[in-house]
Amino acid sequence: MSSLNEVQSWVASLDATLLPCLPARELQAADRSTHPSHHVDVERHAREFMEAAKQLQVFFIRVQHEHQPPKEELLKKEIAGLESELRAKDELIKRQKRLLQGWSDILKAQKLKHIHELERV
Repeated sequence: MSSLNEVQSWVASLDATLLPCLPARELQAADRSTHPSHHVDVERHAREFMEAAKQLQVFFIRVQHEHQPPKEELLKKEIAGLESELRAKDELIKRQKRLLQGWSDILKAQKLKHIHELERV
């Protein structure tokens, strides 16, 4: 049975188990029998509905799992992202070091200037 047929059968099963649980007005709108002798076993229909819902959920989980990239590929992408982040942070550190060196040079120049001024006095 193809995946599409499986999904369609589970959806039909969900529909078939849910419809008998609807109130009479909705049943009439869906051309269902509302004869008083028609006894609705809501509990049974609810169980059948939940079973069909579980099957549909398992199917979607399986499809999701099949379409996930292999773990190796995910790890390679994560490593590449971390390496890129590390390069960016290294560049920021280098930039900050250059700024600090520039400020340090300015302070040294100011210190020498003040020392020369003090020596003149």
